[in-house]
Amino acid sequence: MISKTMRKLNGKSVFSYLIRITYAFVLTFLFNASAAEKPAIESFFNNPAMQQVTISPDGKVVAMLVPAPKTGYLQLVTLNLENMGVKMIAGFTNADIGSYDWVNNKRLVYSAAFHDTEQGNLRYYPGLYAVNLDGSERMELASPVPGEPMTTGSNIQSRKLTGYTWLAATDHSNQSDDVFVGQPVYDNLNDVKAMRLLRLNTKTGKSTLYQRPGNSTAWVIDQNGTPRINTTLEKGIETVYYLDPANSEWRKLAEFSQFDPHSFTPLAFSPDGSLYVTSNAGKNFSALYRYDLAKNALDPTPVVNLSGYDFTGSLVFDKTNKRIAGVHYLTDANSSVWLDPGFNAIQKKIDEKLPTTINRLSVSSQHSNPYIVVTAFSDIQPPLYFLYNQSNEKFIEIGKEYPDIQANEMSRQDFIHYQAKDGLSIPAYLSLPKGRSKKNLPLIVLVHGGPYVRGSEWGWDPQVQFLTSRGYAVLQPEFRGSTGFGAKHFEAGFKQWGLKMQEDLADGARWAIAQGYADPKRICIAGASYGGYATLMGLAKNPELFRCGFEWVGVTDIHLMFEASWENDASEEWQKYGMPVMIGDRIKDAAQLKATSPVNIAAQIKQPLLMAYGGADKRVPIAHGKKFRDAIADTNKQVEWIQYNDEGHGWKLVKNRLDFWSRVEKFLEKNLAPE
Repeated sequence: MISKTMRKLNGKSVFSYLIRITYAFVLTFLFNASAAEKPAIESFFNNPAMQQVTISPDGKVVAMLVPAPKTGYLQLVTLNLENMGVKMIAGFTNADIGSYDWVNNKRLVYSAAFHDTEQGNLRYYPGLYAVNLDGSERMELASPVPGEPMTTGSNIQSRKLTGYTWLAATDHSNQSDDVFVGQPVYDNLNDVKAMRLLRLNTKTGKSTLYQRPGNSTAWVIDQNGTPRINTTLEKGIETVYYLDPANSEWRKLAEFSQFDPHSFTPLAFSPDGSLYVTSNAGKNFSALYRYDLAKNALDPTPVVNLSGYDFTGSLVFDKTNKRIAGVHYLTDANSSVWLDPGFNAIQKKIDEKLPTTINRLSVSSQHSNPYIVVTAFSDIQPPLYFLYNQSNEKFIEIGKEYPDIQANEMSRQDFIHYQAKDGLSIPAYLSLPKGRSKKNLPLIVLVHGGPYVRGSEWGWDPQVQFLTSRGYAVLQPEFRGSTGFGAKHFEAGFKQWGLKMQEDLADGARWAIAQGYADPKRICIAGASYGGYATLMGLAKNPELFRCGFEWVGVTDIHLMFEASWENDASEEWQKYGMPVMIGDRIKDAAQLKATSPVNIAAQIKQPLLMAYGGADKRVPIAHGKKFRDAIADTNKQVEWIQYNDEGHGWKLVKNRLDFWSRVEKFLEKNLAPE
């Protein structure tokens, strides 16, 4: 059993070496800037300055995404660890590289992204491309724009698949130039009902389609590069199939009805051919198990069992010895356990040298070089990327995601629990503003979206840190219905929109008052999507607690979520088999859904309210916001309306993020100002 993560909370500096490269960034020593009274809003909400730092399978090259010096668009840059040479190998003149992966030791595959284009104006698909480490043999594999070429700054040979093609997985054997790509299969309502899988050669552009046993939603590739597991979903029934090497036919392993406590989710194959899955196995918390393919059953003893948490994580494999080398996992924070003694010793050495951060190791699958990529982060430190040289035990700093953030100006985040009225223990994260009294503070109850997801984890959060930098305490409840804290906690949220899920938030505010953290007269509720819904319901149901609220892209009418004719992205499968169980049956629970839809009780809200919506939002169409705005217009004159016409479900453009949070700052100064 792996115990709860121990976090590093001591504020010490980190010694690092600098790499000087000309393409994208100028590195500085950590924590060397004087603290400003209020960090600039741009330092929180600009796009990251560096992303996706990974090491090649043979451990000889590091790849990363960094901005071009002239255009600012993200480019694919490599660092040769043998001579420390830096090279830009791919980039667009009119778009960012969105993501990439290693095909093998000499070739990478990547897609495009359009971070300066609002969702409503987005005419492009992400596309799919490949390139060699020396920048040669560039291939456009999937078209990014219907009938229109991308601007790449170079000639690209083209053998295009359809635009709706995305990278599904790489060939884990790393012995070919092939990758696996996915394509959607649509039904009559233009919903995606299945995913087809193709094997695609990144040099020739030739592809092979795999046969699937039904409406496939997920595939798992084994370590030899063969699609071996297929999961289908039809009429609320999930079925797991195994491609049996004995006859090359799909064999049914298991079939589950929705929310079956004995269901399992295939995760990965190890180099020895073992299948690993996550499952509750009839218990409250899910764990990591080996699945016996011969017996069609889980092994009786889990491989990893996290006390008080569902297993969420990934496996690191040792291909040479055909075993699991380690496990990355999430409890209240991210951590790792190494079964390989060598990597376990390296982790301990790195943690001793970097005691203030969680240090995630990225190791190559065919390790032949002394370097390991280390991602270091904490609640006050956005991700930093280092190279660790095992030979001399020294670090070379690669770069920072948010270089303008100074850790010594940020606020600590604590993982806590409080009790709901019915006795249910509610996990939550509490962040108190640095440099201020810990008592009688203005408080923001920040509600996560979903709602049936994990809301947060211990680490640096730009929204939370922005709010604390302005003097506000922030409470982030993992209310019932949130995932990651056991089946009982998750299922306790079924059909509880506006009811016990809402009471959990009010109980969190009462807990903060009772602990002395919150001023009972200065509490605001806020959130996006479901969090926006909960904001409106909180203002209506608990005016004695919440003095104001700000929400963005929030649901206001539950019945609109069932409208198949709407331009939303809720599938027919989810509307028929998921929503009636988790949110409520449109017919049987009609009265409850009406009573718990904010648009129907808008007149009860008298407090100041800020609302923001995207005109191109397909998750929560802007009609939600407009209906509520019209409903409250005659009874509350303290409502501020913001509309970003071409944004979707959240703010994609930096200028809109800056605009929105600047308005939030002014809204809070007016209605909840720190003393």
